[in-house]
Amino acid sequence: MGLHGFCSADTSDPFWDWNRTWYTTKPDFTQCFQNTVLVWLPCLYLWICAPLYLLYLRSHDHGYIRMSHINRAKTWCVVLQLLATLLIQYERMKGVQSSGVMLLYWLLALLCATVTFGSKISRPLTVSVWRYTTFYTYYALLLVSLCLSCLTDQLPLFSEAVKDSVRLHRGVLMVTGYRRPLEEKDLWSLNSADRSHKVVPELVGRWNVECQKQRTLYSPREAPPSEGKEGRAVESEVLIVKAQKAKEPSLFWALCLTFGPYFLISCLYKIIQDILMFVGPEILRLLIRFVNNSSAPSWHGYFYTALLFICTCVQSLILQKYFHVCFVSGMRLRTAIIGAVYRKALVISSEARRTSTVGEIVNLMSVDAQRFMDLITYINMIWSAPLQVVLALYFLWQNLGPSVLAGVAVMVLMVPINAVIAMKTKTYQVAQMKSKDSRIKLMNEMLNGIKVLKLYAWELAFKDKVSKIRESELQVLKKAAYLGAVSTFTWICAPFLVALSTFAVYVLIDEHNVLDAQKAFVSLALFNILRFPLNMLPMVISSMVQVSELGSTKIKASTSPLQRWTDSSSHSVSIVDGVFSWSRAESPTLKRLNVCIPEGSLVAVVGHVGSGKSSLLSALLGEMDKLEGSVAVKGSVAYVPQQAWIQNATLRENIMFGQESREAWYQRVVEACALQPDLEILPAGDETEIGEKGVNLSGGQKQRVSLARAVYCERDVYLLDDPLSAVDAHVGKHIFEQVVGPQGLLKDKTRVLVTHGLSYLPQADLILVLVEGEVSEMGSYQHLMATEGAFAEFQRTYAAVEHADHDGEPFCTPHRRLHSTEHVCRWSQPPHDPSRSAPPPQVKLSVFGSYLKAIGVLLSCVSLLMFLAQHLGSLSSNYWLSLWTDDPVVNGTQPNRRMRLGVYGALGLFQGLAVFGYSLSGSIGGILASRCLHQSMLYDVLRSPMSFFERTPSGNLVNRFAKEIDTIDSLIPSIIKMFMGSMFNVVGSCIIILIATPLVAIIIPFLGVLYFFVQRFYVASSRQLKRLESVSRSPIYTHFNETLLGTSVIRAFGEQERFICESDQRVDLNQKAYYPGIVANRWLAVRLEFVGNCIVSFAALFAVVARESLSPGIMGLSISYALQLTASLTWLVRMSSEVETNIVAVERVKEYSDTEKEAEWKQEPSRLPPGWPTDGCIDIRGLGLRYRPDLDLAIRNITLVINRGEKVGIVGRTGAGKSSLTLALFRIIEASEGHIFIDGVDIALLGLHELRSRITIIPQDPVLFSGSLRMNLDPFDCYSDEEVWRALELSHLQSFVSGLPNKLSHECSEGGENLSVGQRQLLCLARALLRKTKILVLDEATAAVDMETDNLIQSTIRSQFEDCTVLTIAHRLNTVMDYTRILVLDKGEMAEFDAPHNLLAQRGAFYKMAKDAGLV
Repeated sequence: MGLHGFCSADTSDPFWDWNRTWYTTKPDFTQCFQNTVLVWLPCLYLWICAPLYLLYLRSHDHGYIRMSHINRAKTWCVVLQLLATLLIQYERMKGVQSSGVMLLYWLLALLCATVTFGSKISRPLTVSVWRYTTFYTYYALLLVSLCLSCLTDQLPLFSEAVKDSVRLHRGVLMVTGYRRPLEEKDLWSLNSADRSHKVVPELVGRWNVECQKQRTLYSPREAPPSEGKEGRAVESEVLIVKAQKAKEPSLFWALCLTFGPYFLISCLYKIIQDILMFVGPEILRLLIRFVNNSSAPSWHGYFYTALLFICTCVQSLILQKYFHVCFVSGMRLRTAIIGAVYRKALVISSEARRTSTVGEIVNLMSVDAQRFMDLITYINMIWSAPLQVVLALYFLWQNLGPSVLAGVAVMVLMVPINAVIAMKTKTYQVAQMKSKDSRIKLMNEMLNGIKVLKLYAWELAFKDKVSKIRESELQVLKKAAYLGAVSTFTWICAPFLVALSTFAVYVLIDEHNVLDAQKAFVSLALFNILRFPLNMLPMVISSMVQVSELGSTKIKASTSPLQRWTDSSSHSVSIVDGVFSWSRAESPTLKRLNVCIPEGSLVAVVGHVGSGKSSLLSALLGEMDKLEGSVAVKGSVAYVPQQAWIQNATLRENIMFGQESREAWYQRVVEACALQPDLEILPAGDETEIGEKGVNLSGGQKQRVSLARAVYCERDVYLLDDPLSAVDAHVGKHIFEQVVGPQGLLKDKTRVLVTHGLSYLPQADLILVLVEGEVSEMGSYQHLMATEGAFAEFQRTYAAVEHADHDGEPFCTPHRRLHSTEHVCRWSQPPHDPSRSAPPPQVKLSVFGSYLKAIGVLLSCVSLLMFLAQHLGSLSSNYWLSLWTDDPVVNGTQPNRRMRLGVYGALGLFQGLAVFGYSLSGSIGGILASRCLHQSMLYDVLRSPMSFFERTPSGNLVNRFAKEIDTIDSLIPSIIKMFMGSMFNVVGSCIIILIATPLVAIIIPFLGVLYFFVQRFYVASSRQLKRLESVSRSPIYTHFNETLLGTSVIRAFGEQERFICESDQRVDLNQKAYYPGIVANRWLAVRLEFVGNCIVSFAALFAVVARESLSPGIMGLSISYALQLTASLTWLVRMSSEVETNIVAVERVKEYSDTEKEAEWKQEPSRLPPGWPTDGCIDIRGLGLRYRPDLDLAIRNITLVINRGEKVGIVGRTGAGKSSLTLALFRIIEASEGHIFIDGVDIALLGLHELRSRITIIPQDPVLFSGSLRMNLDPFDCYSDEEVWRALELSHLQSFVSGLPNKLSHECSEGGENLSVGQRQLLCLARALLRKTKILVLDEATAAVDMETDNLIQSTIRSQFEDCTVLTIAHRLNTVMDYTRILVLDKGEMAEFDAPHNLLAQRGAFYKMAKDAGLV
């Protein structure tokens, strides 16, 4: 009896009846089925979902919604359904405005009731009127409930976050983006689950656990001293090393544990989507069977069409939900990685810092975090691909039997080919990343030291260095392009080869095997499904391998715990038997240190250049590796580095450094650090914004701000690394008295002062004399002088000279430092960066034009023709297949099958060749374009004047060379290929559908208009969002760059937490722009797939309508193309948007060709006489110069003649225009009026390189580049090794360089950080000695060296540049007292110009300065 007696024992009311339901022209369900299943189904759904949903609501509180009319209506409509009523009220209390669970429930209930409703209408009124009336009332209430559940309730109270979601539901963002460019205020605030403060600590915690595991597994145990067997110890160490290699802490695993739980939801969606994918081919089979079976009732066809539409729509929704979960996971993962790397960068040891440069760490943050993010979307393919393959093979076996094995064999052969290609591509990617890292590192250094490159006319040498690295990068890209062509060939041709081999085996093994439409097109649809998993699997596996390796090795390299020393001894600072090194691999820098510093004392540290003074402070800060002994620092620490670290913030923020505001103390600090006069001349006072690395402050101002920061923070111990070297002498004296000295603001604090100023030493409580990393003498000034050691001798030699260092004049207001304030810099407004300007509404066609021009017109045309040929081949082969399936069957066989098979194969071969051709030409074209665009941008940037670099943050420029060039290299060519491919696919599919069912022509225009509007809406908003995201990305890297340069300061002040918060805020701001981009993509996909699903359904519907006149082959062809159309349409819009958003990279690269440029580097033909300048005579006539057209003249009316071989000192207060004069001489800033003649030649008529390469400067800031010492001295390789060694000998570096293991090949680290500042200054002297030009300019070049070295430099200059013209900008008057003449500048004008003795006799400005210095 079974189910038949379920409702009645006599089976008068059966549960199911096929004759009533299927084999009839008027289908209906049995009464029993309607009264049971259709009633129970919605209830069952609600009872299963309710417990889970209630748990969810309990843990997600969005506020509280007051009772509203909508809510009352919802409640009254369902008052009889108790569970639904309960849920509606609980949702209100938890602030849910619209519920997906309830919407689905009402929809399900209404669908089930509709079946019964139809049944009741079609049947005569025989049952009781009461039942009919109640049912119709119930049905009406269901309808009302469904409509009400589509409406959103009012905003909940006590909740901010939900306001955004309302805008999200209403699609307001897309409309806004279409009407006007989006701004930051239009974006939704980020969900708290996606914010850094929630995401990063989770990952950091997991990563630390991973590292901890490794430590506990492989921690070496120290052998007891009694076991003195060296061999044993070495052996155990080796074993430990081997063990450690065996198991590295896995970042990949840490990421899985952190983001896995949320990500698992996507797996559920993926399973459902994978199963629904196979519904399409099955319905196609049923439709073809329906067309073949003329006796089938026509409602079957409509039912299949409706089923196809519903299934494809459900599949679309589930797929989009899957992608949303994946992208949100990816976004969180990127946030976590950036946050983790930033936190690690703050504790990175100096040893680790040397192995990874700023450029590399920034790359880890930007590019590699992006890799992880991209992988997340496809990682499910690891299990999904095999599932799809198994399902597809099962259905194919059902369809074609064992012949499928031929196709499987082809696929299996394809997998290793694809795997090899994927692995090889990855190795190329790694090689390319290496080249890219070194290119970005070099660019970063060039941009940081651009002034030096310009002064030395070295741009071309460095341009060639960058081009060389770029060329090796492009070679790798070219190899990858060839591989890519093979990969595309297999990707496009694999399904065809599989189909060809399967059909060939099927029709040839048995002549009675007939290839009809059902077999052919269902198989084709299944083969198309198979294509994706088979190609994705190897790629995903190799991506996983690469990402897991990359992550752990790079983050591991970036992390070494930093040790800080603390103690509670009576001394403020003590070192006992201390031995310190910068790296455990190197020999110790500081040896046998025994220092005890009592609280509140002033300690001076003196010694020659490179003796280890700065290293001593670093050791106290815990920045060095302690090899032996113990260190203790009592209390909090403040640190002033030798080279001031200034943040890109206002002056006040730089001084307050995150401390609470105390106005009176702030004013005292500003006064004491001599900053008050500077504040008066800055446009916005202390609210003036300081540019990146303090570009709009002079060296002295930077140093004073750095000192003010330390003083304001009020710490126990002050470590001051020569803060007085960069300031004028009288200012230095003022600062010493007001801040550092016995009566200064810090008189009760412990101060360790590294200094070269001998006049300060008598006031120190303790003096440490360092020689080659050891303390040679220690004691008070009087004690050291009495012991008659090296210190006393040194002091006597230089004491007289030293007076010049300190002009004893009472501190007076320095005049405006024009060099500082007049820079075209970020004051109250941020620096100009083209990317920040309001984006144009659409990408100009000229951008596409310039990209095509960069590729080459011929190559572009060839690619287009190849594309066309491939798609014609594809259409022809499938049309041929449909004709083949319609061949009549004679005696159980198709007579022309061999001919059909041959032509089908030939068309496939033609298609394959075309694919290979367009893939290759497209990739090669892309490489040609990226070479051309990079070269032109590099040239344009190097040709820009200094003012451009001062107002453009280097982070933005580096971003152009990293991100934008990466986009042009690897993204744009592949996106253009995919765009062309999907466009031809869409056009081809529409043509086939129109040929098969011309009636679709009625629908296509309407859907086309809908599609067009959706596409325009999306592209407009998407482009704006992409730009907002891009603009908010730069500050992350700029801040990160800044942090890396100031890690020692941040750590010394203990401000890590504040900087981490700042970084997190910037990342969140960036993700706030990225998240709407994800939502916009889903918004687009749902609507587009709906358009595609409509086309599929209409194609099926019209095929059903015209089934009498339609052959099965054409119908199969039409619907199998229609099934692909949805994906192609979505892909087309996505790609058109990607093309538009990524072509912006070309626009941004081309932007720099329109910025202002310097004069030409070389004049053709050259007007210079050979060997110019031969005398070195300088004739300045009426020179005036301004930093910006809208500013006053910085120097004016300078007229003077400097004769051959004269030594001229240029003196004046800070801001008098001393540096401006040298800038005019080198044409760093062009003269606004007047002329400068050198040996009778007007320098304004020369090429810049002709001028700058023939005069030499030793600049104020010694800049070195990473590379060998030799490269830093002679980048063009113009001089022999003997000449280089001679220059080093004269600059007193010979003993130091010959003591290095690699001598001239010694690698300088980034910025020359592995040399002391004094040594770097001496290297700049060596550069000048090598070039030996007739004119030498010294710009405060001896500020950072001790008195003895200064003396050596001066004597070298006097002897080696005896017959040269020397201009010296001097801080220490004693250095220029024996010069031929002195030029005194005041307020940008020439005050005095004469021989020193004459000026002294005149008793003018110079006399006053000399008197203050105690020289007269």
